[in-house]
Amino acid sequence: MAATKKKTECIITGVPEVDDKLGGGIPLGSLCLIEGHSDAGKSVLCQHLTNGTLIAGEASVAYYTTENNIRSLISQMDSLAMDVLDHFLADHLRIFPLTFHSSMQGGQKPFFVLTHHFSRLPQEFKLIIVDSITLLVAHSNPVAIIDFFSRCKGLCDEGRTIIVVAHSYAFEEDMLARTRSLCDARFRLRLEQVGDSMIKLMEVLKVRGADRPTGDVVSFDIEPKLGMRIIPLAKARV
Repeated sequence: MAATKKKTECIITGVPEVDDKLGGGIPLGSLCLIEGHSDAGKSVLCQHLTNGTLIAGEASVAYYTTENNIRSLISQMDSLAMDVLDHFLADHLRIFPLTFHSSMQGGQKPFFVLTHHFSRLPQEFKLIIVDSITLLVAHSNPVAIIDFFSRCKGLCDEGRTIIVVAHSYAFEEDMLARTRSLCDARFRLRLEQVGDSMIKLMEVLKVRGADRPTGDVVSFDIEPKLGMRIIPLAKARV
């Protein structure tokens, strides 16, 4: 019973090899930063975390996206063997397309509007994903960015898990270090050329409060009707 209870208190992908590297999953109440290169699998990782949470049935998910509209996100997940339509229709998954306007640049208002929206979600929406804040961060001042992460941290202290996605290049180095320090979990995704092909690598840099020791690197590819396909590093480098 205790083991089952512990499992439901974590956000998981449902991909055993990945969840193992996460130390069993991201504990509820965590602020998580996913950073990295373009096309390195950040969005697909978020989609797996969404699907894993919905399948577990212990929490609902709010997914904020600058990459998709509602229809395209559901369709994309379905193409990767993650059928979330029923969860969406049952209101266990809410999808919010985001558009950042040039008039919103520089100030704290867009970040404040975003965190205010988070706080108004029903309590069962324990997982909040923002994919991504790259454009907003690139045109915002340091005070607004730190305030946003601090507000997110406050919501996490109330039991939400918030996953924020951004390209690493969006942050100045000092700002990136400060935001990283506020986060309970941090993953970095990148591309690496192996022979004639490019593989995706996820570095698990921190998972505070994980149920067991975390791993360091997961190598994978993305395949239709499968999603993340794990590639053993030793095999990838042969």
